[in-house]
Amino acid sequence: MKKFKVVILFIWALFASCTQVDFKVVATASSPTKREIKAKLKLLNKPSVKTIKSEDGDIIDCVDIYKQSAFDHPALKDHKLQKIPDFLIESKNSSNLQTKSIVFQTWQKNGSCPEGTIPIRRIRTEDLSRAASLNLFGRKPIMHFMKSTNNTNSNYPIVNGSFAYVPENRTKAFLVTVGYSYIGAEAEINVWNPRVDLPDDFTTAQIWLKTGNGPQYFESIESGWQVNPKLYGDRSTRFFAHWTTDSYKSTGCFDVVCPGFVQVGQVVLGGAITPISYSYHTQKEIPVGMYWDNSGNWWLKVNNHIVGYWPAKLLSGLSRSAKSVEWGGQVYSPMLKKNTPHTRTAMGSGEAADGRWGNACYMRNLRIKDYSRNLKYPEYVSTRAEEPYCYNVINEAKYGQEPILYFGGPGFKPPYCP
Repeated sequence: MKKFKVVILFIWALFASCTQVDFKVVATASSPTKREIKAKLKLLNKPSVKTIKSEDGDIIDCVDIYKQSAFDHPALKDHKLQKIPDFLIESKNSSNLQTKSIVFQTWQKNGSCPEGTIPIRRIRTEDLSRAASLNLFGRKPIMHFMKSTNNTNSNYPIVNGSFAYVPENRTKAFLVTVGYSYIGAEAEINVWNPRVDLPDDFTTAQIWLKTGNGPQYFESIESGWQVNPKLYGDRSTRFFAHWTTDSYKSTGCFDVVCPGFVQVGQVVLGGAITPISYSYHTQKEIPVGMYWDNSGNWWLKVNNHIVGYWPAKLLSGLSRSAKSVEWGGQVYSPMLKKNTPHTRTAMGSGEAADGRWGNACYMRNLRIKDYSRNLKYPEYVSTRAEEPYCYNVINEAKYGQEPILYFGGPGFKPPYCP
């Protein structure tokens, strides 16, 4: 009996010690050490030639254009900086992107970067601390899908004639054109500062250029404005760019927080935009465009400034062309669709599309470019809203006038959006 008790005590002690070891491993895995954070910051923040402190709290580093983090990507080790395509330079004074409401970035009030350098928003320890992990910092969350049997307004392919796989943690209200080979897209995007409700939520107004096979298998390049407190640490409206080659599973990121996008211009990706629009006041816009060149690179342009490009070596099908273009808004939140209560994170201005000019968020001068090399309004378009009672969309095409896309909404609004 004595021996039996000794054996039991030994087994219990062994179990307890194993449990403690396992707990320590889990805690270490989920909480990056100071050394890991320091190493990550060193990768993200390259040595600067000059530093500019913005009045909004951002620190802008002027980094040697040839020493930017884009070239840390394995596919870009021997990449040579690309020359700006002639068609982008030629369109500087003739592009449809001209706008009366000049919008600029807050940091520019405090200086500019010297020739041969590019402005990059510095990432700080507190930025990394908000991420779920160091590896996930700056990436769009992975898409989670649910089965939907509502075929009435479905934006996604029906499986076996019975249901569709629909993303449950993000929602969109947008205009789309599909079916051709697109080598460019642009629009003037109305700038607002919508409410963001929950800690992980974000909201965007943007353009997507995509290719692939449905919502689960696609690659895309994207740009516009967003409010994303988890990424940026505040609720300012900021200019952004994003890319992925595998539906946000493991590739790509916002701005330049991972290697890939090659910056050549004097616009800060992730920089705050000012001024913004207010209801029934002068409306502010940023003209945004993305354009393919003959080498398979995609160039990003805003306010007639070349920002940079996504290199062809980074992409797969998109290095040849895009198969769809989308214009509109997106809200990410864990509290969407079947989850209640619905998030109060707003899209656009926070007002529904029905408010139209001066009240709702809009996009105008929507254009695509195909192999004819001409910028034009797409021949076939359709509007789609995944949660029309929370966020809706209207393509107002009055006879003889340029169509204007309106979109947005407040989110939670019982009884329509409970």
